[in-house]
Formats: sequence, C-alpha cells, structure tokens
Amino acid sequence: MEAMVLTAAHRPLERQKRPEPLHPGPGQLVIRVHACGVCRTDLHIVDGELTQPKLPLVPGHEIVGTVTAIGEGVTGLAIGNRVGVPWLGWSCGECAYCRSGRENLCARARFTGYDIDGGYADYTVADARYCFPIPRKFSDVEAAPLMCAGLIGYRALRLAGAAERVGLYGFGAAAHIVAQVASYRSQRAYAFTKPGDKAGQDFARSLGAVWAGGSNDMPPEPLDAALIFAPVGALVPAALAATVKGGSVVCAGIHMSDIPTFPYRLLWEERILRSVANLTRQDGEEFLALAAKAPLHIATVPFPLAEANEALTRLRDGNIEGAAVLVPNA
Repeated sequence: MEAMVLTAAHRPLERQKRPEPLHPGPGQLVIRVHACGVCRTDLHIVDGELTQPKLPLVPGHEIVGTVTAIGEGVTGLAIGNRVGVPWLGWSCGECAYCRSGRENLCARARFTGYDIDGGYADYTVADARYCFPIPRKFSDVEAAPLMCAGLIGYRALRLAGAAERVGLYGFGAAAHIVAQVASYRSQRAYAFTKPGDKAGQDFARSLGAVWAGGSNDMPPEPLDAALIFAPVGALVPAALAATVKGGSVVCAGIHMSDIPTFPYRLLWEERILRSVANLTRQDGEEFLALAAKAPLHIATVPFPLAEANEALTRLRDGNIEGAAVLVPNA
C-alpha cells in the first residue's frame, strides 16, 4: 500500500510503499481508507508543537473507510461496513476515568495518527471500540471532517452548556460545522475570523452565523459562551471580555500558544474558562446521530493522497475554506 509518512518534525511527509495489513489483532479492524481529513492537529505534529509522536508515523485521524478484515472478539461489525475513526484510538478501559465514561482523560490513552499509524494511507488498522458507523447521507469525503472537526466541535458546544449566543473564534473546519449545529439547535452563532477576512466572514454568514467580524472586534451583544478553535492564546482574554456574567469560554484545540496575562476582572463574575481534551464514545454516538438529522453542509477541498504536503501547507497558510480531505487513489 501507499502511505505518507512523517520521519521527523519540521520535514515534509515522505511517500512510501508499505505492506498492506491483512491480519488485525484481537479487537481490531483493517480498514480500506476512502478519505482522511487534514486536521490542524496534524500540523501541530508535523511542525513539532506536539512533541512525542511515534516515528516514523502515518498521520491522520479523520478516517472514513470500509472494513476489510475483522480481528478476534469484534462484534457488531461486518466486512464491508463503512466506519469512521477519530483521534482517540485506544483507552485502557480500567482506570477511574474509563470506568466513568471519561476515557478521553485516560492516562494510557493512545491517539490515531500520533501514537498509532493513521489514515494518510490506503489502509489502516484501528481498535473496533473506537470505530463509528457513518450516516449514509454523507459521502466519504464529506464524512471525514466529522471525525474530528465535527466531534471536537460538538464536544466544545456541549461543554458550553445551555448557551443561546455562541461565539466561534477561528472559522475553520470545526467552526463551520458547529455554526450549523448551533443553528439547528436554535442557538445563535457569532463568527470571529482573522481581522479583515471578508471572504471568511461571508462564508460564516452563509452557514447560519447571525454575525461575523474580526477576532479583534466585539460582538454586537454579549455572548453566553465562546468556543476557541484557533490556536492563539491571545484570544482567551478577548473571548472572556465578550462573554456575559457566568458565561463560558471553551478552548477546543489540543495545542495553543501561551495565554497572555489578563486582568482578573475578565474572569470575575463567575465566568468559566475550560479546555476540551479529546472525545468520548458518547460524544461520537450523540454527534453522528444528530448529524444524520441536521441539514449540514460540509465544505471540503479534496486532495490526492500524494499531495498531503500541499494540503498541510494550505492549511498552515489559512488557505482552506472548510476542511481539506485526502483521497487515496484519486
């Protein structure tokens, strides 16, 4: 099979031939990859900001494909089933976090495209516990961003509580899905883009945002909650300043630049500042059930697998509207 492989941080991915996996271990699936989203977390790995990936590594954790082989002990799935594979790829199932449905916080957790070879390849091997059936209404390319941009966005929105007015800082792959989910749930989305990004603001309004402006702007009315998807620590004080008393600011990225010093008055009045760490299987099940019903438009920019480096460069430069998706054999 063909794979795009990271051999060291700060280096382009290498196109390599690898043996096709044929015999999954107990509890595992072999999956023929049809599409794999290109996530900002992949950039953090390639750019050395997440510092402990296994090397060499096949990145990619927004995987959609069909099952081609099933390991011992797997139930409920059959060869030919279409499944999605997310960032959280394995947990111990034994610790207090796992036993309480918070496997996203498991100290021994392993992550797809970081600790485990991911989906920038023709085939991948995944733990069946962390493979989700994909709603039929989505094509493979449309479904791929649901596996992280959608799932993490949904978790961030859920952790924001019963917010009517929701700010979305960084209108990329995750926010463009969350804006539509919020609208479907009768919440009001306020989009914050890079200052002066008129095209991005028009894109946000086209997907249901009731207002769109620059990240240096204040919204026309205070927010009940703000979700930060851009990996920019300076947005935390800005988001706190835009929220009401008792409001929440949720940092949804796995990596963020340092948060600058800010006056206590921004946190005062019982505002909440919290992060999102990975996802749980409950998040996956809930979000995909919602996605099957909601009228979601998933904006994608497909690339052949061999052009993974170009997709990463365009994502790094902010030159992707929606989500980049790699397509093997395209």
